[in-house]
Amino acid sequence: MLLAIDTATRIAGIALYDQDGLHAEYMWQTSDNHTVELMPYIVRACEQQTLAPSALTAVAVSLGPGSFTGLRVGMSVAKGLALALNIPLLGIPTLDATAYAHSHQPLPVCAVLPAGRGRWCTAFYQVVAGTWRRRSEYALATLDALSDLLKEPTLVCGEMDQRLIQALREAVPGHAIIASPAFAIRRAGYLAELAWQRFAAGERDNLSSLSPIYLQHA
Repeated sequence: MLLAIDTATRIAGIALYDQDGLHAEYMWQTSDNHTVELMPYIVRACEQQTLAPSALTAVAVSLGPGSFTGLRVGMSVAKGLALALNIPLLGIPTLDATAYAHSHQPLPVCAVLPAGRGRWCTAFYQVVAGTWRRRSEYALATLDALSDLLKEPTLVCGEMDQRLIQALREAVPGHAIIASPAFAIRRAGYLAELAWQRFAAGERDNLSSLSPIYLQHA
């Protein structure tokens, strides 16, 4: 059983996943209380599935971009579990998990996360030659810069406030197709599924060198 941990932003989540699919998933909004909230949710999920910690075969963690403290909390817990249980650790970029829900979307997909100070973390994704892939670097963008990047009808997903949604619709009418709130949000289950694909393929990340993706200094 793989445990996925996502504390990259104020939308936090965990999931339990194996070859049969998703077994448990918890998502919640946190007011920067990742440190005290994360372990109780992990314990609750394992108890609900009558799963002993020793039954975990891998742990996955959201790599960022995201909040400096949130990412470090998730990374610390994931590394601690991987080390204590001697199981593989797998890191998944946060924007990859955000966009993955729309991997069957024929349109290009722009995944966004708030970065503060009027900026947004962004990356673009699309099916190319039958394969879903990221087609841009992870980047920080202002609203104007993000609008300039939407040169064709594009599905925009992720953690968006109403100000951003309205501004995109006004700046690039017809090009910014906004996913609904429930469909837009990042889920730990998608993080788990991406990590399981890597785990099943025999991939592993280095416990010592794996580090968060930061697009700005704390």
